[in-house]
Amino acid sequence: MRKKIVAGNWKMNTTVPEGIELAKAVVEASSQVPSDVKLIIATPFTHLYPIAEVVKGSVVALSAENCADKEKGAYTGEVSAAMLESVGCQYTILGHSERRQYYGETDEKLVEKTRLALAHGLDVILCVGENLEEREAGKHFDVCAEQIKNVLYHFSAEELAHIVVAYEPVWAIGTGKTATAEQAQEIHAFIRQTIAEKFGKQAAEQTSILYGGSCKPSNAKELFAQKDIDGGLIGGAALKAEDFIGIAMSF
Repeated sequence: MRKKIVAGNWKMNTTVPEGIELAKAVVEASSQVPSDVKLIIATPFTHLYPIAEVVKGSVVALSAENCADKEKGAYTGEVSAAMLESVGCQYTILGHSERRQYYGETDEKLVEKTRLALAHGLDVILCVGENLEEREAGKHFDVCAEQIKNVLYHFSAEELAHIVVAYEPVWAIGTGKTATAEQAQEIHAFIRQTIAEKFGKQAAEQTSILYGGSCKPSNAKELFAQKDIDGGLIGGAALKAEDFIGIAMSF
């Protein structure tokens, strides 16, 4: 059985005190969520250490939003996988569309980031997805396949077991356009098939693939009912504990 996962990506939001209160609210409400649903919160780097204490002993796992592509050294402003491990992180998000778009992250760098994260015991949430221009040009399958092959194909089946894939329809985020549940299922199934081509059907069937496009309590149930959608990477709705937990209760 694949893991059902609901991960909240806070992005660059909340102060540390606000983040602590939000994390406490998520932990307190987590008992409402089915026991087979994995809850993850990904916070800014500044929040990780105090929030690790908040979630300790609970069912809520802690994730970073990114990590460096170097082990250590003179890389001012970067945060390494070893540092994340040392504060109690269990996951890190890598390759988010905003990192690719605004900070020029390449698949080549993501290979190194993933390798270092896995080496330090972190599970990885690897993001893939196409933008509006690519979707309208009918290139969405090609783009997702290329991103999967350029990163995931560098790893073994054993390492794949510690990687979650998150599909982001970048074209449907903040554009007024909406990805239907059927469109989401179609691309999720394609991603799973692309994984199977390298790792085999069994490994692909065990890989969790999350939907990362404006998932809310109002549409989560329809999305999560799709065969190949195993949960969500949640943005704005993760900043309200009630909404985040409501999404997690939609399975």
